[in-house]
Amino acid sequence: MRKTIPLLLAATLGLGACTAISESRVNPLNWFGQSRSEPVAQVENTNPLIPRSGGLFANKRAADAVYNGRPFEQVTNLTIERVPGGAVIRATGLAARQGIYAVQLTPENEEELPVDGVLTYRLEGVRPTAATAIGTKPTREVIAARHVTDQQLAGVRRIRVEGQLNAQVARR
Repeated sequence: MRKTIPLLLAATLGLGACTAISESRVNPLNWFGQSRSEPVAQVENTNPLIPRSGGLFANKRAADAVYNGRPFEQVTNLTIERVPGGAVIRATGLAARQGIYAVQLTPENEEELPVDGVLTYRLEGVRPTAATAIGTKPTREVIAARHVTDQQLAGVRRIRVEGQLNAQVARR
């Protein structure tokens, strides 16, 4: 009886201290906070039918690996989950129509390096050639994820996922 009361008291105090740490920056689950929506700057009009590079000595293998995805209309949610060795970026998007496939998070630059502490991705998908139904909101919703390493996250303060109409940002 003499040992159980101090043990119960210590366990109660220890459990009560967990709430103070849950909201602090020491807790690794809080390193990336809640995401919020931001407007997207309009990009200059470029013709997607005109290739940016090419020529007589263009690499044929690079031409075969072209991804024909277009940005989603809306990015509705962004979640960063810490995993051993890095993080998983998970974005939820809402398309205008059903049937979009091969959804992925495409990095803003090929090296996947942060620009001014911001790591930026576009939520893209390939649209079907045939006309598809609009459908209800749950049938048009997709989720894409991408794993980034701790080395890629070095110096990153914000992770931004863009769509056509908005962008979601998670801050560290």
